[in-house]
Amino acid sequence: MEQDRAVTYKTNGQINIVLNNQSKEKIENNVSSTSYDLKIPKVEEKHTVLKEIENEMSSLVGMNEMKRMIKEIYAWIFINKKREEQGLKAGKQALHMMYKGNPGTGKTTVARLVGKLFFQMNVLSKGHLIEAERADLVGEYIGHTAQKTRDLIKKALGGILFIDEAYSLARGGEKDFGKEAIDTLVKHMEDKQHDFVLILAGYPREMDNFLSLNPGLLSRFPLVVDFPDYSVDDLMDISLRMMTEREYRFSHDAMLKLKEHLMVVKTMTTPAKFSNGRYVRNIIEKSIRSQAMRLLLTDKYNRDDLLTIKSQDVVLSDEKVN
Repeated sequence: MEQDRAVTYKTNGQINIVLNNQSKEKIENNVSSTSYDLKIPKVEEKHTVLKEIENEMSSLVGMNEMKRMIKEIYAWIFINKKREEQGLKAGKQALHMMYKGNPGTGKTTVARLVGKLFFQMNVLSKGHLIEAERADLVGEYIGHTAQKTRDLIKKALGGILFIDEAYSLARGGEKDFGKEAIDTLVKHMEDKQHDFVLILAGYPREMDNFLSLNPGLLSRFPLVVDFPDYSVDDLMDISLRMMTEREYRFSHDAMLKLKEHLMVVKTMTTPAKFSNGRYVRNIIEKSIRSQAMRLLLTDKYNRDDLLTIKSQDVVLSDEKVN
């Protein structure tokens, strides 16, 4: 005899099925039965890739221009795919980039996010990041530089080649092997422009000078992003996020001490010599070690003691100001 089946729809998107050998009337009279909850799969939300990247970007303080650029790149790639589906032309634009900003302004962090976005959008096959500087590209004799540069590009295929302080490649003049590295990079940017993304990064003034020495270079970088220095409020925001991530908190006096120090340092330090987010991170890491020593000596280990960084714990960086 076929079993009776009672099906009810729950408000949380699940179907509840009741199977038994008795009549519906008995079910209604609370006769025991067996329940099976079958969850209906949710329909995939649109633009999940963008939402995931935006969620990661939300943890980054400031960087409004960069965040807007990421959205524009996503939109361009997404719409190109829609055009292909309709049989329309979808041009493959080179995505090489230039980042201009002082130390500690998040250039490397953003490069990693870009690699992740391009991988998830199937623009890059791997999305990994290869970090390099002058010594990784420039050799010691004729021909050596081109080979070193080609080897780096080979490692970066499917991902991103990120060259920090890129202006150093031009610092030796015409006879310097750095020019050979630039020439090799330019050639592969053209030949393999859809196989990897090249990001050149460095201080704003030096990067502008670098481009003036290589007039044809700027046209090969359709995406130029400025990474402004952080304000004191930005740096305090960064420090509080770092503390929360590590499960610490500042006392009121400790927070005032750090803010007053940052105001002085920002006023007295040349922008190119101030390490922004790295500067704050160094202070926090030193302060955490200082707190640990204080607790060890006072033999106090309750939860509030373990959480709180006090004013006397805050070790101000010895970074030189000039």
